[in-house]
Amino acid sequence: MAATVRRQRPRRLLCWALVVVLLADLLALSDTLAVMSVDLGSESMKVAIVKPGVPMEIVLNKESRRKTPVTVTLKENERFLGDSAAGMAIKNPKATLRYFQHLLGKQTDNPHVALYRSRFPEHELIVDPQRQTVRFQISPQLQFSPEEVLGMVLNYSRSLAEDFAEQPIKDAVITVPAFFNQAERRAVLQAARMAGLKVLQLINDNTATALSYGVFRRKDINSTAQNIMFYDMGSGSTVCTIVTYQTVKTKEAGMQPQLQIRGVGFDRTLGGLEMELRLREHLAKLFNEQRKGQKAKDVRENPRAMAKLLREANRLKTVLSANADHMAQIEGLMDDVDFKAKVTRVEFEELCADLFDRVPGPVQQALQSAEMSLDQIEQVILVGGATRVPKVQEVLLKAVGKEELGKNINADEAAAMGAVYQAAALSKAFKVKPFVVRDAVIYPILVEFTREVEEEPGLRSLKHNKRVLFSRMGPYPQRKVITFNRYSHDFNFHINYGDLGFLGPEDLRVFGSQNLTTVKLKGVGESFKKYPDYESKGIKAHFNLDESGVLSLDRVESVFETLVEDSPEEESTLTKLGNTISSLFGGGTSSDAKENGTDAVQEEEESPAEGSKDEPAEQGELKEEAEAPAEETSQPPPSEPKGDAAREGEKPDEKESGDKPEAQPNEKGQAGPEGAAPAPEEDKKPKPARKQKMVEEIGVELAVLDLPDLPEDELARSVQKLEDLTLRDLEKQEREKAANSLEAFIFETQDKLYQPEYQEVSTEEQREEISGKLSATSTWLEDEGFGATTVMLKDKLAELRKLCQGLFFRVEERRKWPERLSALDNLLNHSSIFLKGARLIPEMDQVFTEVEMTTLEKVINDTWAWKNATLAEQAKLPATEKPVLLSKDIEAKMMALDREVQYLLNKAKFTKPRPRPKDKNGTRAEPPLNASAGDQEEKVIPPAGQTEEVKPILEPDKEETGTEPADSEPLELGGPGAGPEQEEQTAGQKRPSKNDEL
Repeated sequence: MAATVRRQRPRRLLCWALVVVLLADLLALSDTLAVMSVDLGSESMKVAIVKPGVPMEIVLNKESRRKTPVTVTLKENERFLGDSAAGMAIKNPKATLRYFQHLLGKQTDNPHVALYRSRFPEHELIVDPQRQTVRFQISPQLQFSPEEVLGMVLNYSRSLAEDFAEQPIKDAVITVPAFFNQAERRAVLQAARMAGLKVLQLINDNTATALSYGVFRRKDINSTAQNIMFYDMGSGSTVCTIVTYQTVKTKEAGMQPQLQIRGVGFDRTLGGLEMELRLREHLAKLFNEQRKGQKAKDVRENPRAMAKLLREANRLKTVLSANADHMAQIEGLMDDVDFKAKVTRVEFEELCADLFDRVPGPVQQALQSAEMSLDQIEQVILVGGATRVPKVQEVLLKAVGKEELGKNINADEAAAMGAVYQAAALSKAFKVKPFVVRDAVIYPILVEFTREVEEEPGLRSLKHNKRVLFSRMGPYPQRKVITFNRYSHDFNFHINYGDLGFLGPEDLRVFGSQNLTTVKLKGVGESFKKYPDYESKGIKAHFNLDESGVLSLDRVESVFETLVEDSPEEESTLTKLGNTISSLFGGGTSSDAKENGTDAVQEEEESPAEGSKDEPAEQGELKEEAEAPAEETSQPPPSEPKGDAAREGEKPDEKESGDKPEAQPNEKGQAGPEGAAPAPEEDKKPKPARKQKMVEEIGVELAVLDLPDLPEDELARSVQKLEDLTLRDLEKQEREKAANSLEAFIFETQDKLYQPEYQEVSTEEQREEISGKLSATSTWLEDEGFGATTVMLKDKLAELRKLCQGLFFRVEERRKWPERLSALDNLLNHSSIFLKGARLIPEMDQVFTEVEMTTLEKVINDTWAWKNATLAEQAKLPATEKPVLLSKDIEAKMMALDREVQYLLNKAKFTKPRPRPKDKNGTRAEPPLNASAGDQEEKVIPPAGQTEEVKPILEPDKEETGTEPADSEPLELGGPGAGPEQEEQTAGQKRPSKNDEL
């Protein structure tokens, strides 16, 4: 019995632990019931949400549009975002910031910074001395970095999503261009932190588009690989992607569809914006020629005029996509001079001829990176707004050699829908159908280090080594481990980009620094001194390329091993419980990571580099091993390595398959059960020694070389700055709302004073008093309202409402009287009819007591009396006085009367009828007409040819009643001579008989 109790306690503890974990998960899910995605384009953004009951929907902004301009206008005391900011671009172009994403992660010497200055000369860019990046200077007091401006846009997108979802949202997936490097991706993440968003993933926009395409065509994906090319030309850049769709077998869900990015090509500056800038320059030239003889200023020197021309160029590009020519016209372009000029599609194509020549470039890059030919591509699908230009489609169709281009996808919203699907998959609040996504690394990353080698006895030299960490077009997210075997003291290594030969010279200059980080290790020598008797297994550096494509160094460890004799000890209950819970909730990797196929950790060991014969081996050996917490504790003894790579690669397989050894057969050839007591001979055998692993954490000092991140204090100041701006915007909106409410109340009330229904219930003096107060407040609002605070405006409105409260109350009551009195009369009439009917019920069937009917009668009479008295009293009062007949009193009387009637109706509904008394001859009275079928016994009619056995029935005491014997008719019902009329009559109505009582 005691053993049974001991076995039950761990189970109870485990059950309680499971309950606690599940409750914690439910509490965590309560705040994350909605997720969002932001497709962040150069010109506009699309926001999508997923919440319970709303699967994947595009958010409408305040103007009910599906896409919102990525534009911010910053002034001293106000800020505009979205469509409001786009409208301010002409009025105040210097304070309106657009296309600022091109400056993310760029230092001042980057060619893109100079390009931005040439495109938008009205903006003043200053240098950030701390990071050598640029900042927008609106005024000496207003300076913002591109990350801060992007943070404002992301915060605005969250407010739009929250208004649309009607609940708070924090989790988001943000799309970024596939060609973003590490510095640019970290800049987007910092902007999201400033906006208070929890970024589930930075997903490449081409991957999001491919995911959206695959999700809605899941049934068309099978085990046969399908290669699809997506050509995405947006406003700022062009990306061409080759994606392979096919079904693969997963451990969790069996056969599931998968998309794999096979090749990517891009052009950072080829897009719709460059076409619009060419058109703007053409229109400016035409305008200057029209005013050539007037000694006028160059229109290019007027920022507002150039902003107007850029907006007209955008419209002109759209119209020329469907028309051969169009008239460009701007009213009051500069100096109150109107501009009008005709532009043809041929002229537009000549202006952008060199741009159209660059259209096939990304296609060739994508094919080269995927190592494919155009014959292997099944379909080319257009994405992005700039692909609507006819010349782009013509050149692209010729380059790919297909019959037609695919247009069966929403070119504007595909990325947003794919990103929000990924957001739902990553969120804990939703369960979606699995879709495996294998993204690809665009820029390879490697590790470089230097060490001493002894080429000849007594002669040592330094040797520079490189290890490829993440290869080009390799999948991610992914973890890798590099082991340094020949270091026993502190050393440094470098993380840099790999071979970028696929980039052109201009792209390399735009790319920026090719050196990422210098890692300085501290504490290596101390770890060797701490474990002098242990064998060193090297210094292991754990790298992680996460779902967002951002590289991080998780940790660096010094690993030692030694042989120890195994001395198993009985595990305690709490230890078993902890191991069970860990295996249930923390022992395995997440399903999302497994779906991406990057679950394993690749470990690269440094190989000996002694002499030229070992040079080929210096690239290291790759082996995959499952990452588990047990790696830091003692492990079972693996097979001794023989020195060759094949045996080295077999070690993980032995580890995985050897976790649970098979039961050994006993002497009788039967496998013993697990946990059975071993034989005495086995106890005498010495147990083999096992390897014990000791792990010592190594200190790491990182020196970022490409672009330093914002320090924590600077980031906190930026967060506070954005919060202050958001609070100021909210206060401004509240003040504007109060001012609009006050102004609307003044105009509406002044109009009401002249309406007959208001004049009827007010005197001339009352109307003059109200009119004078309204006029005074209106004058104050015009003269001093601009400087008034929100509290002052609300106080003025409350004062006016208090003054007009009596007038509005009298009018409102008179409007309600006809409807309320008519309803009261109807209820009184119906209640009186119901009472009369209740009193006419026979005493035998009466279900109401006399007290209940008397109470209802009293309520009816009291209501009639109250109504007549109140109406008479109200008729004596003048219309300008407060009425005594109130709608709320009428409603109260109706509720009291209705309550009494409903009580009696419910009682009648649920009261069972009383049983009928027997008559003198022993038969029962006829059942009431409304009696249910269950109240009468059911007669069974035997089939034809069978007779019903009838017991003898005693004759009644008195036959002079004239009642026919009841037993004669049932005998005839089932007989062979029973006709259809008799059967139908019997089925319709059953007569009571004496036989029934028996």
